[in-house]
Amino acid sequence: MSKTICRQAACLVAGAVFAAGVARGADTPVKFLGANSCASSSCHGGGGANQNQFLVWSLKDFHSQRPPATLATARAKQIADALGIKDPVADARCSVCHAPLHEVPENLRGDDFKISEGVSCESCHGPAENWLRAHTRHDWTRADRAAAGMRDLQNLYVRANTCVACHQNVDADILAAGHPELIFELDGQSMAEPKHWSAEKNGSGAQAWLVGQAVALREMEWQISREPKADKKLIARRDAMVWLLLTVTGVDSSYQLGSLLDARQDGPIIQQWADNFARAAAKNWKEENSRRALIWLSLTSASFQNVSSEVAARRAERLVLALDRLVAALPDLKQNEPVQSQLNQLFKLAQSIPDFDSAKFAGALADFSSTLTRTNPPVTAN
Repeated sequence: MSKTICRQAACLVAGAVFAAGVARGADTPVKFLGANSCASSSCHGGGGANQNQFLVWSLKDFHSQRPPATLATARAKQIADALGIKDPVADARCSVCHAPLHEVPENLRGDDFKISEGVSCESCHGPAENWLRAHTRHDWTRADRAAAGMRDLQNLYVRANTCVACHQNVDADILAAGHPELIFELDGQSMAEPKHWSAEKNGSGAQAWLVGQAVALREMEWQISREPKADKKLIARRDAMVWLLLTVTGVDSSYQLGSLLDARQDGPIIQQWADNFARAAAKNWKEENSRRALIWLSLTSASFQNVSSEVAARRAERLVLALDRLVAALPDLKQNEPVQSQLNQLFKLAQSIPDFDSAKFAGALADFSSTLTRTNPPVTAN
């Protein structure tokens, strides 16, 4: 169920219920059983490295305690007051992302279900009633688990769709009330999260980054289409993302960029383009793809000239994150001191939208590109 159709975390919950019910031909949606159903010492609550997933989530992961707790802070109250929301803890506009289980209907709550769990196991993996007992069976494939309603998070397209709803879009009036602007970046945000999954299931970091960016673009365009008044900041961020993805493909974006942005007046063309891009990027990836994307992006200093400061700043905002994840995916560059030093300089130059200096950033990017060409093995576009 696409977050383009239904972006909020409540729809993540509803979509999981719907998909699980349909997959098994059920007449009624399946239940959420609560995180405690995963917490026995013989399952995911044990001390071993392969059985400690519940402990990692409950003790170390900010998804466990931080999201609902944030709604009780003074800042949340201030934002709520500006929006005319009486209680952010109970209001769906806030709880939908900070306490998504709050949206699960009473009849779909198991005996151990607790809405206070924050973003818990079933928020990401799907309601557990149909797959809890069988998902560890050795004769079950990924397809079997998915058919039972367990979300296949090894699939990067599925993973990006699971996270993007609450990590990218914030309604314009909520932003205006003081909510921080969000930037979805699947790889970097996954790396920052305490791991309760095995490394071999994480996939390529560069590939995760690219899939996540395409899904984020789809969501931006969807949000633009539904806002009653065009949000200039959101449009600038959307345009920067289109520029980034077209650059990654190695295509001269000057004509295609204008065509894509004009086409949205006739329908959700950018949404479909971005979704197709994400699906394709999730299927195959090689190290050479990371190198090629890195060199093409590093050669874009001219894209920061003869454009407005806002356009350039938004491009830089996305570009530095892209360069960071691509460099991190290449072992010979990850520990390269000159590359890392110049990348840090690019981050500093891009950190303030109002104070962004296009000329300085373009110069630093050209220096970064020159450094890449001197690395061993060389980074080439061929």
